[in-house]
Amino acid sequence: MRGKVSYLGNIISTEALQLTYVKPFDLPTGKGYQRPVDLKRCKDFSFYLSNGADSLFTPILLNAEGNWEFASYDKQRPAFGRLLCKAKASLMDGQHRLGGIKLYVDETNTEINVPFLAFHYLDEDEEIKLFDTINTKAKGIGVSLSKYLRRTTDDTSWIATELITRRESPFYSIASITGKRSNGKHVTLQNLYTLIDLMFKTKSEATKEEKLYMILTYFSVVKEQFSDDWSSYKDSRLTHIVCLNALGISGMHLLSQCYSSENPKQLDITKLIKLVRKLKKFDWSSNGQLKYIKGKSGSKALANDIISVNI
Repeated sequence: MRGKVSYLGNIISTEALQLTYVKPFDLPTGKGYQRPVDLKRCKDFSFYLSNGADSLFTPILLNAEGNWEFASYDKQRPAFGRLLCKAKASLMDGQHRLGGIKLYVDETNTEINVPFLAFHYLDEDEEIKLFDTINTKAKGIGVSLSKYLRRTTDDTSWIATELITRRESPFYSIASITGKRSNGKHVTLQNLYTLIDLMFKTKSEATKEEKLYMILTYFSVVKEQFSDDWSSYKDSRLTHIVCLNALGISGMHLLSQCYSSENPKQLDITKLIKLVRKLKKFDWSSNGQLKYIKGKSGSKALANDIISVNI
């Protein structure tokens, strides 16, 4: 790998724990770099391993420091063989995975295979530099994309994804699946995930299809009644997260008035439009009365005002 000899393989969990060590950041030599172990992360990984065959994980990264020798099985397979481990390898990446593995094997009295990638030899400065690169340059996929990947198993993720990907959705042109905001796309899938939770906090018994229909219909009416505000993020606060959340929190109050006891499944769109029109009393402009509302408290306060207008 880039001129460095490396070994890729598997080792059983007890031997992985015996054959690795960590260089803490406060090592007297000044060549340490590892942070203290976070026990919660270890416990979380141990719990993850309890999922059995579904609990796949990436290889731990090691520096064998020249103490591991490779011996091939035979001439026909020169790249396949065994490692003769004469001393412990430095654990560069995977401290919490190994910590979780230890908790898991101690509790279950079982063994699991641990995949590893070991460099034959890195000097101390190379090791520190690689550790720094792994932990500062590499970026996680982000919460929004993570929610998108769970759309087949999590109802709220599915609804949020549908709100972004359906062309008839009011969020289609202003929301981003990956979580990266750009000109015109200032709402993320994670923002919608939170909005859905807020809106249906008291309507958890509804199916995902029913929730999607209600939120699509409600915000489509909002967009139609305030089309200029909806399309102008710069000049209007309407589609800022604090206001969208307020509309979500108050949404079920408005929607509940649009269902009759005779036909509890039939939404009265005409009545919903009348209720939403009452919100014209609010000045949604960026320099208006809502200019300084922020955060959860701001959303709740605005939601209460929206509800009071429709009592």
